Amino acid sequence: MTGNNTTSGWKVVATTAIITAVSLKAIECGWKVYVSGEGSKKSKDDLELEKELALIKKSQKSSQGYSEELFQEQLARNYAFLGEEGMTKIKETSVIVCGVGGVGSSVVTYLIRSGIQRIKIIDFDQVSLSSLNRHSCATLADVGKPKVEVLKEHMTQVAPWCDIEVINKLWTLKDADELLQFSNGDKPDWVVDCIDNIETKCDLIEYLHKNKIQMISSMGAATKSDPTRINVGDISNTEEDGLARACRRKLKKRGVIDNVPVIFSSEKPDPNKAKLMPLSEEEFQKGNVDQLSSLKNFRVRILPVLGTMPAIFGLTITTWMLCKIAGYPLEPIVGKNRIKVYDTLLQPLAGQNLRLGGESERIPIAVADIPYIVEEVFRGKSPVSGESTRLQLSKWDKSKPLSLQNTVLMTRNEVKEHEKRHLLGDENLDQIYSNETLELVEKRFKEEEWYSQFR
Repeated sequence: MTGNNTTSGWKVVATTAIITAVSLKAIECGWKVYVSGEGSKKSKDDLELEKELALIKKSQKSSQGYSEELFQEQLARNYAFLGEEGMTKIKETSVIVCGVGGVGSSVVTYLIRSGIQRIKIIDFDQVSLSSLNRHSCATLADVGKPKVEVLKEHMTQVAPWCDIEVINKLWTLKDADELLQFSNGDKPDWVVDCIDNIETKCDLIEYLHKNKIQMISSMGAATKSDPTRINVGDISNTEEDGLARACRRKLKKRGVIDNVPVIFSSEKPDPNKAKLMPLSEEEFQKGNVDQLSSLKNFRVRILPVLGTMPAIFGLTITTWMLCKIAGYPLEPIVGKNRIKVYDTLLQPLAGQNLRLGGESERIPIAVADIPYIVEEVFRGKSPVSGESTRLQLSKWDKSKPLSLQNTVLMTRNEVKEHEKRHLLGDENLDQIYSNETLELVEKRFKEEEWYSQFR
């Protein structure tokens, strides 16, 4: 480059440098204006964020660490869902959670996040590295710390309004009266059982049942993987759950047969799925292997657990509890996903239609309608007795044609009696069934009529 060209080149470089410097300065100033909100109108989101941050700072300066305004703002969506009355009931409810592993830690976390203001958590164990796949809030820094202390530390940062009591010891029957009360002697409104040890679990359930304390118990999440098979129901209706089966047998000997709400999975075992792992001779030598799991000779700590399943169990328990406490409409389906039951229900209904004078076994109800009738319309149980086993479908009112709004779910014995007295007999429905049963069946049919517009 020579002469004028050299001079021109340097001018270009200099000009470019000046423009770049000015541009960078402009960007810097613009960023400051954006962050500070100066020079432009703040957006609605910016103003809302400022309001929330100011509310947090104000609450932190409060003697109690929070204000009612903070509580209502933080739980605004829950208030919108459950209403003022429902949230008041939740605020006034006290809960004790026994066992805070994968299931229990999720229960504690989301009860507190949802507005529970008084809770006590009981567990003897510490956070381990292998438990981080399922614990609701523990971190690497928490390994080795008591689970109850970790939960309290984390949840105090989320919900300063909650009075959290912790007991770092094993729940035992001999200490039941002391453990199942708060420090001032108050009894809990609810107790949640998330204990793994089968003997201790049965002791707790029996104690709660006999003392008429509201409860819900978690059955086994280990080796389970299908979230669609999770059920909430009575322990007497559980299926495909080894822990529930073992508890049923032990509790029956103690006179506890039903009225124990539980969460369980009806997922069936499969050769291609995770299995319980056998113990080595070294493990047997450690002793008491039978006391550490729902099945003989297996330790809880070596059960294969997909980390998400305990959380789903815990969230299901919490959702069920919140709705029950708040009085929100809730009617869980009992024994859902019973494929074998669906397969065997259609043919008897078609055969009944033929016995009642139909020209053939062809009926206006398809195989695809069976799960809908069983689960959605009748919630998996007979409206006559409330039973959920040995079920069968039947025409209800003989004066009306068979349809989705004239098909009822009963036990097999109830169907036989119904045919004998009404469908093939001379008795009217009101001569056979109570007003309560008649009203319930009519309610179910009206619900189906409403549902049918969306099918």
